[in-house]
Amino acid sequence: MRENNPETVKELIELVQLAYPIPEKEILERILHLQNQGKITLRKYSAPVSPLFRSYILSTRAAWYWTIIAVSALTVALVFTVPENAYPFAYVRYVLGAVFVLFLPGYSFIKTLFPTKELDNIERTALSIGTSIALVPIIGLLLNYTAWGIGTTSITLALLALTTILATASIVREYQAKLERES
Repeated sequence: MRENNPETVKELIELVQLAYPIPEKEILERILHLQNQGKITLRKYSAPVSPLFRSYILSTRAAWYWTIIAVSALTVALVFTVPENAYPFAYVRYVLGAVFVLFLPGYSFIKTLFPTKELDNIERTALSIGTSIALVPIIGLLLNYTAWGIGTTSITLALLALTTILATASIVREYQAKLERES
């Protein structure tokens, strides 16, 4: 292994099969056993980050960004088109509205602060909910002192703007952090 330095498990299996007539399944079991014992370390392969931001944002690595944008846009569309008494569509509006208010602004903010994997999913979710609970009243307070006041339209558009701006800032920070890590 040290001489040939295989990059994938498949390459490692092929090297072992060249030296010994052992079935692939048995080799794979032994590799996993050695990994569980800590005698070998298998690293997860990640494709290099494209130097173009446009290709990065269109890759699967940015799926979370497009999910936030899509959920936000769908929520805003439902708030402005579905009346509150149009059942059962109103329930979809309520669920997406809760996610839009109680999770997405905080998630975007936390993702901006910690763009890479410094936090696990439970920590990120808890911080996202807590941060959203802190950010939304601040937005309401700021809107209270504007000409628009506090209303469904102003709150919805302000949260949409906040979430979109923070999500965009976080995808840019994530891209820059991954480029720096590869350099």
